[in-house]
Parts: sequence; C-alpha cells; structure tokens
Amino acid sequence: MSAEPNKPPLVEGEDFYREGAAMVFTARFLLRRGYCCRSGCRHCPYDFEREGRGDEVSERSEAS
Repeated sequence: MSAEPNKPPLVEGEDFYREGAAMVFTARFLLRRGYCCRSGCRHCPYDFEREGRGDEVSERSEAS
C-alpha cells in the first residue's frame, strides 16, 4: 500500500486497528479525514450511528 503524495501513511494503532479481517478506523483518523461518510463507523466522532440493519443511518438525538 503506497501513500498518496499529499496524504500521510496510516499508522496502525493510531489511525486504525485490526479486528479479525476488518480494519477499524479510530476517531483520530476520522477527524483528520474531515467528514462523515455516513456508514455508521464504530468510532464516528460526527454523531452518526447505524440503526438496525441495512444501510440506514440517522443522526443521534441531542438527548442521548
């Protein structure tokens, strides 16, 4: 995996960790990326979470 010219390489343990075959991004990486992908990432710092099954994603209410 080669890094793009203007993007720093990912650092395992800081930007992501491995869980089985999955690569799990950390909140640090997601914040540096600068936007929410609306995929319901486990460590999403943008207050989105996956609800139920499928691709449905909704904003968390401010009360939670």
